[in-house]
Amino acid sequence: MFRINRPALIAGTIAALTLVPVASAAPPSLGALNPPPPADYTCKAVGARTICTVTRHESKVAEPQTELVCGSGADEFTIYDNGDVESRLTRRYDADGNLTSRVEHEVWSNSFWSNPLTGKVVPYTQRGTITDELTVPGDFGSTVETVVGENVYTDPATHKKILRGVGRVVSGPDGLLAESGKHWDIDMFVFGDTSVLDGVCAALS
Repeated sequence: MFRINRPALIAGTIAALTLVPVASAAPPSLGALNPPPPADYTCKAVGARTICTVTRHESKVAEPQTELVCGSGADEFTIYDNGDVESRLTRRYDADGNLTSRVEHEVWSNSFWSNPLTGKVVPYTQRGTITDELTVPGDFGSTVETVVGENVYTDPATHKKILRGVGRVVSGPDGLLAESGKHWDIDMFVFGDTSVLDGVCAALS
């Protein structure tokens, strides 16, 4: 999906568990995590493992998307991206301090694509979850990534949905593994179908 989200209840056992001491290995020092998290993460030990989290806020203002081009010749223009995104990120490390997974939940607001030549805009909504599972702990080269969510663009004049990405995509070190739903970005960037942008280009022209 273009960039563009299981709790379990266990009842009746808490009292019994509090009576039983649990032995666990000491967690690794935060400085020994592999790979170490970025400096803005907050980490804590959970048993012998470590969890690191951070919430980030980012704004895009007229950011050119050089891979998204409409028209040709004198009518050619690059689509610009605008919007605010809140991301909640989590990294999990095993008892040896090696990264096993990372998860990002993101929600976009006030978001739209624009054509700086005409001043026209196409608003969109986007939310999703990106989950990276490292099949070899600590090795990003072994990552299997799962993306779920939605990314929907609406023509402000007709109020019709003119571009959509929704569903689930799974990718591994060698490329696309599975896809369910509809994903304009895969149609365009993997299969070369640039016609997926026709509705957006028409609305922005």
